[in-house]
Amino acid sequence: MRNLLITIAYDGKNFHGWQIQKNGITVQEVFQNALKNITEEYYDLKGCSRTDSGVHAEMYCISVKIAHPIPAERLKPALNKWLPDEVVCLDCREVAKDFHARYNCKSKRYVYKIWNSAERNPFLNGYALFYRYPLDEELLNEAAQAFVGRHDFTSFCTLDKREKGDFTREVKMFSVKREGKLVTMTVEADGFLYNMVRIMTGTLLEIAQGKIPADSIKDIIEKKDRSFAGATAPACGLYLNKVNY
Repeated sequence: MRNLLITIAYDGKNFHGWQIQKNGITVQEVFQNALKNITEEYYDLKGCSRTDSGVHAEMYCISVKIAHPIPAERLKPALNKWLPDEVVCLDCREVAKDFHARYNCKSKRYVYKIWNSAERNPFLNGYALFYRYPLDEELLNEAAQAFVGRHDFTSFCTLDKREKGDFTREVKMFSVKREGKLVTMTVEADGFLYNMVRIMTGTLLEIAQGKIPADSIKDIIEKKDRSFAGATAPACGLYLNKVNY
């Protein structure tokens, strides 16, 4: 058995997230089917993250142990032959037998895109949040620095059966930048809780609206209570941007 690290990218607009579900097509399902068409077997895939319905990935990593003899360099074009247009294999290589795409990850970087304009951009429908009200990116960038550091992020997590135990994560950086009408929020951390980035984004948007004081993020973190943070921003603007090992 060889252990392969496969890197893909995907447009998540029409997928129900990564993990296989009964109620819709997922990225894991189409990837497993493509791999089966090549190897004639189903394998146990280990994904680096649990991206939700509508979330995109510019870099998504999968580890899989396979017995098939196809060389790693030939598996990449073979997968691209069978994968749908919304998914592409970027790289494939052999790694150590004990490597795990999720547990060996040192940090991940997410990007949230906001089209900040009075008019919609039809070409960004499903790929950025349309937000027509004024955004002061410098104010939001300053407020977001309170996220940086090692904290209990219970206030910025949707609690369900997938989140148990330690809610502490270390945010390494958070930036809010503007390029024309496109505002981009970028956050890197050693790990993320369920909906964490989308709740952070929603909180910053409520700061922009004056619903939450700009200097209150530290206090919201300390309260460890989801009800004090902002709404969960829509999935359409979220991208898994980079995975670091």
